[in-house]
Amino acid sequence: MARLKVTQVRSAIGRKPNQRETLRSLGLKHINHEVVKEDRPEIRGMIFTVSHLVQVEEVE
Repeated sequence: MARLKVTQVRSAIGRKPNQRETLRSLGLKHINHEVVKEDRPEIRGMIFTVSHLVQVEEVE
């Protein structure tokens, strides 16, 4: 299964609570923090919610 590297590139300060909670659910804590997640529909939905705050790359 493919994997996604998700990097937080913008701050969560001043964002809506659901966006801050989504970043936490993805495991992102601060700017430039990276996590690797499996490419699943649930993860894609979370990434879509905060797409303006994160950068996504496919990794193997």
